[in-house]
Amino acid sequence: MSTAAAQCLYLSCRFQSLSLSSSSSRPSASAFKPLSSSANVSSLNAFSTGLVSVNPILGRQAGRSTSIVCEAGAGQKPDSAAKRARQAEKRRLYNKARKSEIRTRMKKVLEELEVLRKKSDAQPEEVIGVEKLIAEAYSVIDKAVQVGTLHRNTGARRKSRLARRKKAVEIHHGWYAPEPTAATTV
Repeated sequence: MSTAAAQCLYLSCRFQSLSLSSSSSRPSASAFKPLSSSANVSSLNAFSTGLVSVNPILGRQAGRSTSIVCEAGAGQKPDSAAKRARQAEKRRLYNKARKSEIRTRMKKVLEELEVLRKKSDAQPEEVIGVEKLIAEAYSVIDKAVQVGTLHRNTGARRKSRLARRKKAVEIHHGWYAPEPTAATTV
């Protein structure tokens, strides 16, 4: 911003010999033409990085000199596409970590269920450890659905997959017997 102020002072020095006059005794702002298309201003190339507005400020009394105010802006607005890209990258990394945690927890549950399935002398109490792992996996899946990392149907499918595998192990060992469905006649 200090370079813009220095360039503005340089520009005002160039306009010291500029006389602004109007046909009436009191000049009006509409009598002046914009200076932005002037050859002197465009040849400077001093404000190529920012926005420049040159506005005359009129004196209150007739005969007072007219001064020119030069305002240099900081430049263009930040690019919204670049901001979107930064936000998308941040969300991608956040979602990637969350999905990785889901996969890890599901893998641990499935491995424990497989070990339990292969055990010939497994006891029904051993399922309690697996149920704790399943509860942790459910919690992580529900949180991912809540924050929008996973679609709710995807979360439900993954939870259902864990529950079905657990039930399959219980059926395999005889700890769970599905109730026979009663056929009803109409």
